[in-house]
Amino acid sequence: MNENEWLAARFETDRPRLRAVAYRMLGSIAEADDAVQEAWIRISRSDATVVENMSGWLTTIVARVSLNMLESRKSRREELVDAPEIEGPQRLNLVADPEQEALLADSVGTAMLVILDTLTPAERLAFVLHDIFAVPFEEIAPIVDRSPAAARQLASRARRRFQRDGAAPGTPAAASAGPKAVAVQDEGADTSQADKAEFIRAFLAASREGDFEALLATLAPDIVVRSDRMVVSMGVAEEIRGSDAVTRAFSKLSWGPVPALVDGFAGLAYAPNGVPLTVFRFGFAGGLISSIDIQADLTGLDVVLC
Repeated sequence: MNENEWLAARFETDRPRLRAVAYRMLGSIAEADDAVQEAWIRISRSDATVVENMSGWLTTIVARVSLNMLESRKSRREELVDAPEIEGPQRLNLVADPEQEALLADSVGTAMLVILDTLTPAERLAFVLHDIFAVPFEEIAPIVDRSPAAARQLASRARRRFQRDGAAPGTPAAASAGPKAVAVQDEGADTSQADKAEFIRAFLAASREGDFEALLATLAPDIVVRSDRMVVSMGVAEEIRGSDAVTRAFSKLSWGPVPALVDGFAGLAYAPNGVPLTVFRFGFAGGLISSIDIQADLTGLDVVLC
């Protein structure tokens, strides 16, 4: 496989997530497809060999394209329209999947889009990338041509708008992730996706280093770890309860999971050679990790390595 073929295959792997980013930015499936198409044109002309974080790079390009489209729309004083069912030659997807389009459209309610449209393009981008897709402010800042601190303020202003108007920031991701993920999102309504991702990274680092105190500090006292039958068959306990027991179980482990998005939520995946075999799904309560579900049965799960 040559470099262009590899890049095309890698892009297709991330396409559903990139399309979701663009849709939440633009509120239109047709425009989201336009943004992803334009991003691919730019990406195909770039040197990807020097890119260390491919998913982050692809997200950045799609976000920049979407931001340009938003700013152009605002400058023409066009009204944002939710268009979940645009038909005819306007659609760019050569292989249309009505079921996937319906799921994508349903994942962001009309009320959510109305509130998003009250934000400036920069606020919308900072909020969508940080609170929904857990992109760090350090990566958002150059996209909106601001400092990380200023990018944080943009997202904070957007978040206050949602709180004031009664829409939870996690609504789009929760609605698109299925019943189990919605429950996890509801438990951690006071914790942003980015904060969750940081907690999970801290949990992973403390576990690898055998730092008992640091690991314990990430866990709720009544945390529960559950393993599915495939994991249990590998010799892992079906259930572990309590922060002390969980800390002992995960401390000083020689394991190699990596950060991942599991059905759109921050988690971990054990993925030797880049192939996910087991995922760790995290629930949050009170700003701490309250549950971990370990799954080796990945049927129906969307796992994107970060």
